[in-house]
Amino acid sequence: MKFVDEARIEVIAGNGGNGVVSFRREKYIPFGGPDGGDGGRGGSVFALADRNINTLVDFRFARKFVARNGENGRGSDQYGAAADDIILRMPVGTQIKDLHTGAIRFDLTVHGEMVCLAKGGDGGMGNLHFKTSTNRAPRKATKGWPGESSELMLELKVLADVGLLGLPNAGKSTLIASVSNARPKIADYPFTTLHPNLGVVRVGPERSFVIADIPGLIEGAADGAGLGHQFLRHLQRTRLLLHVIDVSPFDPEADPVRDAKAIVKELKRYDPELAAKDRWVVLNKTDMLDAETGRKQLDALRKRLRLARSSPCFEISALTGEGLKPLLFAIMAFMEAKNENSAEEVDVRFRDSEPLP
Repeated sequence: MKFVDEARIEVIAGNGGNGVVSFRREKYIPFGGPDGGDGGRGGSVFALADRNINTLVDFRFARKFVARNGENGRGSDQYGAAADDIILRMPVGTQIKDLHTGAIRFDLTVHGEMVCLAKGGDGGMGNLHFKTSTNRAPRKATKGWPGESSELMLELKVLADVGLLGLPNAGKSTLIASVSNARPKIADYPFTTLHPNLGVVRVGPERSFVIADIPGLIEGAADGAGLGHQFLRHLQRTRLLLHVIDVSPFDPEADPVRDAKAIVKELKRYDPELAAKDRWVVLNKTDMLDAETGRKQLDALRKRLRLARSSPCFEISALTGEGLKPLLFAIMAFMEAKNENSAEEVDVRFRDSEPLP
């Protein structure tokens, strides 16, 4: 299935049915009186958050949704039937914006949440409602109210606790495949990941968090290089960013520190609030380093990154699993502390991890 995280739709609710002017006419009842019924309510258009859907592909081609009008009233005190509503199922994490103003109208963050996108018009009243002691034969009825209509922009922002950030081929897909149930495409060429992947990481009984992997970001993404910024919105809901750095790139001229700073710069250009989120450094592919000189290379890399003593930094090999356990337990502790509004008290320096510089 193609991953689609943006869509434009038009929703049009049904008009209410008209009331009717009618009089009761039966044999031996010369003064039957008014019996015109009301019109039925027009159909409304609703959006329903469904966790079983993870893409907006259903709205890529079907972009106009029109509800039926309510039926007109009839004689013999018969009311018109209300029209059926339209329910549009959308992924959890969908933001619904006004297409013209860009204002956020709804944010579907909970499974089963339902909101009204366009309300159907109320039905008009029949002449039986206008009967009074002085007007026993009213010849007045009202028309149904028109339904609402809107042009909307749908944007999907996946709901995840942790987001992976880094260059293409930094090992993000291997990492999420090693620690979760996600099975992204993994290959030895850049931009293997073309759409976000979500995985659930289980640390223990009833202890888990959701991790998201997005396509790699490169320098100049703000100007359209690579896949640009089109997937960075999926990190805006995360509570923690893991900046994955390849410590042994294939290109001998590549500089991990320079590339890491370029990624942070692109992040700030896209959204300063996103750049201000808690961000941990993960030095990946340590298994590729030489056994004798690897320790010196990592120490030099840490020094060049100018990490503060309190800044979490982990050395891992997503391929072999080395160093993953301390990282996962640190993330879980951070999430639990976040839930208790005391993230500043989290100690991420575990016995199995290297001491921070």
